[in-house]
Amino acid sequence: MKFPLNKWLESTCGLLSAIALFAIMALTFFDVGGRKLLGNSIPGSLELTELLMVVVIFGALPLVSLRGEHVLFDSLDGYLPDAALKLQKAVIHLLIAAALLALGWLMWKTGGQFAANGETTAQLKFPKAPFIYGMAVLCAISGLVHLVLVARPPPDLAEGEGAAL
Repeated sequence: MKFPLNKWLESTCGLLSAIALFAIMALTFFDVGGRKLLGNSIPGSLELTELLMVVVIFGALPLVSLRGEHVLFDSLDGYLPDAALKLQKAVIHLLIAAALLALGWLMWKTGGQFAANGETTAQLKFPKAPFIYGMAVLCAISGLVHLVLVARPPPDLAEGEGAAL
């Protein structure tokens, strides 16, 4: 069963990641084209690609959590009773939630320090703080998704299928 918040999360994070990935593709195309045809690459293209990769990765993180697409080790699941599996999944979601929420908090603090110090990228002088804040928010959202999954775990899925809360 899908909820309105799921749809919003999938749309927002999916669009954010898709736009950033498309921008990386276009930037790479024009950078390589400019280098090969005009003998001149786009200034700061590597820096832009790095920043856009941050957006792709952290934008997709809540979706990975929502769909249960993290890498997992389930070789022993066939040997555990159902009650132990449910408890194991709940504990794992709690641990992941705690780790992501703590990471989000640390990133938020780092973003504040970067903003206070005026940290910028080396070549293009873009401020780093907005990217750090974005990473913090997306980590925290992913942590909240895992908290929801503790109370309402997704159904067991065939390999390769996504989960819906």
